[in-house]
Amino acid sequence: TDRKKLHTAPVGQVFRLRPFHVLVATGGGYAGYRKYEDYKLEQLEKRGIEVPAKLAREWEVALYKSVPTRLLSRAWGRLNQVELPTWLRKPVYSLYIWTFGVNMKEAAVEDLHHYRNLSEFFRRKLKPQARPVCCLHSVISPSDGKILNFGQVKNCEVEQVKGVTYSLESFLGPRVSTEELHFSQAPPGNSFQQQLVTKEGNELYHCVIYLAPGDYHCFHSPTDWRVSHRRHFPGSLMSVNPGVARWIKELFCHNERVVLTGDWKHGFFSLTAVGATNVGSIRIYFDQDLHTNSPCYSKGSYNDFSFISNNNKEGIPMRKGEHLGEFNLGSTIVLIFEAPKDFKFHLKAGQKIRFGEALGSL
Repeated sequence: TDRKKLHTAPVGQVFRLRPFHVLVATGGGYAGYRKYEDYKLEQLEKRGIEVPAKLAREWEVALYKSVPTRLLSRAWGRLNQVELPTWLRKPVYSLYIWTFGVNMKEAAVEDLHHYRNLSEFFRRKLKPQARPVCCLHSVISPSDGKILNFGQVKNCEVEQVKGVTYSLESFLGPRVSTEELHFSQAPPGNSFQQQLVTKEGNELYHCVIYLAPGDYHCFHSPTDWRVSHRRHFPGSLMSVNPGVARWIKELFCHNERVVLTGDWKHGFFSLTAVGATNVGSIRIYFDQDLHTNSPCYSKGSYNDFSFISNNNKEGIPMRKGEHLGEFNLGSTIVLIFEAPKDFKFHLKAGQKIRFGEALGSL
């Protein structure tokens, strides 16, 4: 008689399984499984064993995209901006440095207590002498990273990694008006690739650079050129590490990206910053109207902005090595440009590269 009475609610009221919970749990679990598969693949590559690409099926891509990566990335962005107590900064940043192999001796400010939050630490500047810009070659690496692929564009298809491609037109979107790019009009019957090539005897080239979380997160102008147009594609924020790029065809076309197009001395030139998980923020320094990973934009659309106006007929001039933009965490840079047939890359697939080093020249 002295025992207390326990009142319990029906099981259905205590735990109600909802479709959203199922999607998050299933998608998150599957993403974890893919991470483990990527790890095993990396170990095989380190041993020199080449593994053929195994492409994801449609249901696998749909399941991965069901994970609310855009929402999670926005939450991660807000968390990064929370100011850390001074006593906590060194332990947190030291763990990140140890995990991703960050070289803080290159940072303009080596004192970890200087960075108030994770966002400031991710966007840390380098010492001026840490990345000398190569003056002997016409195109340099715009960022630190790993070379995933490079070469000529063929049949309107671009390789994101060896053997896995994506559509050039799907990636860049409809061609920008010739008035903005100062180009002559291509014959209407030509393919999308041929329309981008403006000078006879030229070819279209591409280069894909993957930025790991431990890399320097800013990117710079890879050559002397003029930026005439910006196209922003809202989209998914799936991981873009080499394992996933080998698994999902047209990964870069699924993900959010910012395409800058213009011209250099040899014709068409473009630089695309591709977003990824926890990289909801892509910033272009001269473009204050750009807002990425915003809920006001829907997937499958794109929005354009022209830097050509009545007051500015030339667009935005960029010098080789000049600061261009930044990510909040590692991601991918894709260069697609026109050049004469004797243009040569000075690269090897899979090599590590640093901002300022040579990509190629004539």
